[in-house]
Amino acid sequence: MDKISIEIPSLVENIRIVESFIDNAKDKYELTDDVYGNIMIAVVESVNNAILHGNQTDKQKNVVLSAQLREGEVLFQISDQGPGFDHKDLPDPTAPENVEKVGGRGIFLMKNLADEIQFKNDGRTVELTFYID
Repeated sequence: MDKISIEIPSLVENIRIVESFIDNAKDKYELTDDVYGNIMIAVVESVNNAILHGNQTDKQKNVVLSAQLREGEVLFQISDQGPGFDHKDLPDPTAPENVEKVGGRGIFLMKNLADEIQFKNDGRTVELTFYID
């Protein structure tokens, strides 16, 4: 298994490190621009959620990001050290009462950009799978 990973303190300014990590994964795994765009948006959104909601921007807590090339797909795993959450109990951002709200679209975006999404470890770990064949 060809896996790369980084661990970053929970600071929003570390998103630029995440973007560089994704750029490196694009080069290493020879990803197309189409899948790269989806990965960039979905993974950055997921890390942002981990920093803001999971770890509550506590710089003593880290977010771990890894990428792994598998047969016909690339898997990104994002883990935080927060309390976790119930991913089944989220408001629908497309519902009329939520359309005007600023937040609440991150997981919706991830579900639409990734080919597969799984929540593990009580919501502290998100796995985003992108098909590359």
